[in-house]
Amino acid sequence: MIQLNGAGVALITPFNKTGEVDYPSLKRLLELVTNEGIDYLVVQGTTSEVPTLSGDEKRKILDFILDFNNGRLPIVLGMGGYDTAALVRTIRSTDLNGVDAILTVAPYYSKPQQGGLYAHYMAVADASPKPVVLYNVPGRTGVNIAASTTLKLAHDHRNIIAVKEASGNMAQIMEIIKNKPEGFSVISGDDLLTLPIMSLGAVGVISVAGNACPGLMASLIKECLKGDYRAAAKIHYRLTDFMTSIFMDGSPAGIKAALHAMGLCDNILRLPLVSVKDEVYNLISEKITALRAE
Repeated sequence: MIQLNGAGVALITPFNKTGEVDYPSLKRLLELVTNEGIDYLVVQGTTSEVPTLSGDEKRKILDFILDFNNGRLPIVLGMGGYDTAALVRTIRSTDLNGVDAILTVAPYYSKPQQGGLYAHYMAVADASPKPVVLYNVPGRTGVNIAASTTLKLAHDHRNIIAVKEASGNMAQIMEIIKNKPEGFSVISGDDLLTLPIMSLGAVGVISVAGNACPGLMASLIKECLKGDYRAAAKIHYRLTDFMTSIFMDGSPAGIKAALHAMGLCDNILRLPLVSVKDEVYNLISEKITALRAE
């Protein structure tokens, strides 16, 4: 069973000026994060603007990344939805060769009860031929996966191997870490909280900032996994201003602004998302330029 320890990066989807997927820019991004030490790739998560991608685009992007990666790093594929039956059908009909695990966000908008969340994830785990990572991000979905629900799922289904926790609720995260079964992992879903969450027992991060500064994020996680939190804190505080800046006007608008300032891709998003305001862009550009120059 795969263990997703280390620094994962939630990849963006670059678009060109005509609004199409920009594969040359995607290749440059993959080269950057791979060469600078990221441990695994997360494809078609929230940061990829996945709701705006067609089915054909999603398949082509996945195939492009699988071909580039050529088995070097684990691949985690985002697959989520608020219609359980439809998501199960999608999982069963998708060719997942080359994918190591799926990341599946809590059903959004419909705001199910905890019993509904439990039944949803059990159905997904039954259907998936790959290990399942739960994704709890109540700020986006409108529903929180309670610690008791996460723990019940972790104990009840061997195919559920981890949770990406982006609730910001440290008490909840501690409860999961304290009571989880052996082999179940907690992964930070919040760049700014990764250091404290790892000090409590998490095994890594799925990072947005890692698109632009993969080497620093990878180093931060490595120091945490070694137990050298003093060294990790030095890296953390080098990153905090940048990590704060990229979420000022929402994600992934902020990280796309940073990648544009680095010359890696156009600063283009698909509606309803729009680019960050000029003053925020200038701040992000200043922060990432300083980080990359250190």
